[in-house]
Amino acid sequence: MSAAQRDPVDAAKHNLLLGELRLPTIRQLWAGLAAQADAEGWPAARLLSALVEHELAERERRRIARHLAEARLLPGKSLDNFDFAAVPKLSKAHVHAMAGGGEWLEQGANVLVFGPPGTGKSHLSSALGFALVEQGWRVLFTRTTELVQKLQLARRELSLEPALNKLDKYHLIVLDDLAYLSKDQAETSVLFELISARYERRSLLVTANQPFGAWDKLFPDPAMTVAAVDRLVHHATLFELNVESYRRRQAMEQKHGRGRPATYATSANTPSGANAVTPHDNQTDTADAPPGEHGAAQP
Repeated sequence: MSAAQRDPVDAAKHNLLLGELRLPTIRQLWAGLAAQADAEGWPAARLLSALVEHELAERERRRIARHLAEARLLPGKSLDNFDFAAVPKLSKAHVHAMAGGGEWLEQGANVLVFGPPGTGKSHLSSALGFALVEQGWRVLFTRTTELVQKLQLARRELSLEPALNKLDKYHLIVLDDLAYLSKDQAETSVLFELISARYERRSLLVTANQPFGAWDKLFPDPAMTVAAVDRLVHHATLFELNVESYRRRQAMEQKHGRGRPATYATSANTPSGANAVTPHDNQTDTADAPPGEHGAAQP
């Protein structure tokens, strides 16, 4: 017989008090753990410790689930299913070290990922973001054009500064597909405002098809180009993925009957359904995908 069955009046009172204290996990588990403690002769301290540990673990699980939902990461992209063998110049050890976060995020350092379309830039950046969220950092993954349009609207409504301040809650913002930004004074000026606002305070991860030498096509003002590059590069790690497109290679393999076997990534620290995982066959860089094909992780 459980503690709740032996003393239903006290059980109801305990549940009410635990609800008032906002301890839902302890409220759910205390009766069962109390019965186990009675049966096994636990000391009171052990019972209290077990209840508190369960409460904290559940809070952490819910927090990570919330942060994964708001991060809007690409579904199915993890470091486990990133094909490092296809990018021999990319250091797997270096990427995994950065996935732990730490000093580079605390210092507001940046990451710049260059490479042609289809080489895994979006996969790598989303996977890095996923690993960071699991480590407790807050991340936002967004197409550059989408965020720039939101900041343009904020400027028109005279609320650009509050909008930039709101983005400070993210330790890392991933700006995907920088090269697809149009050479428009309004767009590039708010992008420059974002880069300047986060400089040495909060981190940016930028993916781009074009090297710095071609960025004068993005910023209409040469001085703004130099200033933007200077702020991004000052404290930055550069990854170059100058390899054959995944999509092109995959198409050739399928043409010759050598399709890649599907593999799945899982995360022991992530609640079921927090970040949907799809087969390895779907690993594509979103840099040259049509609008609407950039999926967001579902909580």
